[in-house]
Amino acid sequence: MNKTSFPRITSIDILRAITMVLMIFVNDLWSLKNIPEWLEHTQANDDGMGLADTVFPAFLVIVGMSIPFSVSSRRAKNESDSSILRHILLRTFALLTMGVFLVNGETINATASGFPSYVYYPACCLCFILIWNNYPKTFNKTIRLLLQILAWITLIFLAWKYRGGNDGSHRFGPGWWGILGLIGWAYLVSAVVYTFAGKKLIPVILFWLVCILFCTTAHADIFKNTGLLRTITGPLGQGAMPALVIAGVISSMIFLNMRDHADKYKFMWVLLALGGGLCIAGFVVRPIDGISKIKATPSWVFICSAITFAIFAFVYWLADVKKQIAWSGIIRPAGTNTLLCYLLPYFAYAILGVFSFKYPELISTGVAGLIKSFIFALVIVNIGGLLGKNGVQVKL
Repeated sequence: MNKTSFPRITSIDILRAITMVLMIFVNDLWSLKNIPEWLEHTQANDDGMGLADTVFPAFLVIVGMSIPFSVSSRRAKNESDSSILRHILLRTFALLTMGVFLVNGETINATASGFPSYVYYPACCLCFILIWNNYPKTFNKTIRLLLQILAWITLIFLAWKYRGGNDGSHRFGPGWWGILGLIGWAYLVSAVVYTFAGKKLIPVILFWLVCILFCTTAHADIFKNTGLLRTITGPLGQGAMPALVIAGVISSMIFLNMRDHADKYKFMWVLLALGGGLCIAGFVVRPIDGISKIKATPSWVFICSAITFAIFAFVYWLADVKKQIAWSGIIRPAGTNTLLCYLLPYFAYAILGVFSFKYPELISTGVAGLIKSFIFALVIVNIGGLLGKNGVQVKL
């Protein structure tokens, strides 16, 4: 393989697809009742985690896995570091924008705003698609620009009209940034670090250690009187979020260093060894605030990184070593048109809201309900696949 080429790794796309399907699935669990607790999020003060608590950190690790390939691909095209950094900033801006708009919808006051959530959400998501769609080269550039301008005007109008809270007194603004916003902040820091570190693994590992150290000391209350520092690093989960992303960066850097190795199993064993070490570390630091996604504790970071590495090792063995990928066809759009697949459920829920539709008891309870939510996730990603084939691809 030519060392100047940076092809997509099938297993990363498949792992991203699996994670997105699970994200859509667990996000739909609110519509069910009488389901196992281990599938759902644990409460902030609970020492433990459910399946839903592992999905978001897995996605952050996968974001990190993609960074070395993205940056290296741009360098192979002779892009300067300033150009790469500009691209990183634009992607971050897009994620932060989407995150803030979506998180405001959680507390919208329909009466004070003049529109309910089932109007607000699809309007926002449609604007995101129009602004950040990867339009086909044959698409009229003037029409594209007009659509993007119209979308920005609509977003500004929605933000201006927005009122939130029970009494409608809250104005539009960043709360906790939302899932996409947290991804954006963690991506920004991690991508910048990798860009400046180049192909040097040691500086990246050192930065990961700094993130872990800060996360651990923050939860150990060593920085009790550093309110300003906590506020600044709040969007980074006191170091937890970039630690997850950087873990993914490190795994891909190791892969790039080993990709020409004759033993294709060696990378898999390295991943499993790293995962095992991280899992042990997770239980060692568990006394420091427990395992908690809501608190973004160091134990949660270690254990979720380990789980993601273990699953990635299996998918790598199956897809890249054994070349068995046919099974993933039904979910592959979630790995290549991921952001669109994330946005599509908002349209589905809006349609249900408009018609005040409620699922029958039979398919909203227990095992039948879980099957319903899983089928819903598969339908969403395949709609994303169909839209992608017809020129709707949200790429940042």
